[in-house]
Amino acid sequence: MLHLKKALFSACESLVNGRIKSIEDAMRNAQSAANEETKSSAGDKYETGRAMMHLEKEKLAGQLSEAAKMKKALDLIDSDKLHSVAALGSVVRTAKASYYISVSVGKLEVEGEVFFAISPASPIGRQLLDKKQGESFSFAGRNQQIVTLA
Repeated sequence: MLHLKKALFSACESLVNGRIKSIEDAMRNAQSAANEETKSSAGDKYETGRAMMHLEKEKLAGQLSEAAKMKKALDLIDSDKLHSVAALGSVVRTAKASYYISVSVGKLEVEGEVFFAISPASPIGRQLLDKKQGESFSFAGRNQQIVTLA
């Protein structure tokens, strides 16, 4: 089970690092475009272009901040630890789905199995937290039982 947890952690880390790199690249491109924008005789066009690039850079800065928070959350996970109750870093399997409580990166396929990487603050994450193997919870109007927990 520890091998699976390490593989899930690695998949999440790779996605988050890729997202950070992509956002940083987009920010550099936006800055380059802003630097190359020259003032023409149509001053309004120049000002509009600069304003749009500024808004794009602000949007990217917000995305980068969120990705950095995800990276910090991953830093809190000890993938060598097995859990007796669902917590950050837990792998939780129900009859309907398997979850990795970490960061919200969505669907992952690891070792031939589909997992949903979810944040503990997500609606289903909040339902799972502090539950033990064999306990039930309700999500989206369906009752589910935790089959395995690590």
